[in-house]
Amino acid sequence: MSTSTTASVSTHILDTSAGRPAEGVAVQLAARSGQHADWRTLGGSATDADGRCKDLPALPEGTTHVRLDFDTETYFAKKQAAAQQDAPALRDSENGRPVFFPEVTITFAVVPGEHYHVPLLLNPFGYSVYRGS
Repeated sequence: MSTSTTASVSTHILDTSAGRPAEGVAVQLAARSGQHADWRTLGGSATDADGRCKDLPALPEGTTHVRLDFDTETYFAKKQAAAQQDAPALRDSENGRPVFFPEVTITFAVVPGEHYHVPLLLNPFGYSVYRGS
């Protein structure tokens, strides 16, 4: 929850290759106060059955930049194992990895008092992100 002195962040993931929410994706949240300050890892969560992270840690006062790190490799590896088939994601990838992007890192600037909802649209060979509402 944002206050007049802090911002807040939420996210969700849609697996566009399946047309469904991406459940069980680990997400780490980090913040810094200033463009050249060191990143401080605040904690993490995982997406629920609706693809949402509802319990990301609160941002500390003075946060100016936020980083979300998504563990996409583990998600797609589990999905591939569950499918038990030779999908194009495995056949066409380099070095036998199940996805081209093993992780997705999104960095964005924030201002106090604002809420930032940052959805990730994900598939094995691409992703898109935007500021939602």
